[in-house]
Amino acid sequence: MMSVFVVTLAYLIGSIPCGVLLTRLAGAGDVRRQGSGNIGATNVYRVAGKRLGVLTLVADMLKGLLPLLLLQALGRQDEVLLALVALALFIGHCYPLYLGFKGGKGVATALGIFLVLSPVSVVLALLLFAAVLWRFRYVSLASISAAALMPLLVLAFERSTLLFGVTLLIAAGVIYRHRSNIERLRRGTENRFTF
Repeated sequence: MMSVFVVTLAYLIGSIPCGVLLTRLAGAGDVRRQGSGNIGATNVYRVAGKRLGVLTLVADMLKGLLPLLLLQALGRQDEVLLALVALALFIGHCYPLYLGFKGGKGVATALGIFLVLSPVSVVLALLLFAAVLWRFRYVSLASISAAALMPLLVLAFERSTLLFGVTLLIAAGVIYRHRSNIERLRRGTENRFTF
């Protein structure tokens, strides 16, 4: 029963729409009605400025990171529960209760989750992300590339079938949430990122 409560709470935490809250608090309006309409850091960066974009990135990452760290700090080392909480946090961000199940693409929240599950894997995936972003200037392509690499890295470094499985699900979710970006990349109409 406690596990059900913990996983449900994780989903509700994941559902917190940081980008929407931050842009409203800053008087920048509803980010869902501007730019691409996405609630994530990239769209916030484009429509409300660098500071709010970075804050959204950090906030979305922390909601993936902190609950898992708290779980570990409380002595809950059960790998199955850790995996379920990680998945619930990610699903909460992508399909938030508070926004009618229309959320973000999950990249920053996945980053926070992966920092707990496999920090070494994150470092290598971030190197790929940075290289792809620098070369092509597409955040979406960089995110998709890093997400695709993560399960293989987790399998190599953590040697856990369960963590590999949950990482594979989250990575597949990130890529699936980018399907419109993939179509724009294919057509050559995707927005490039400007530093």
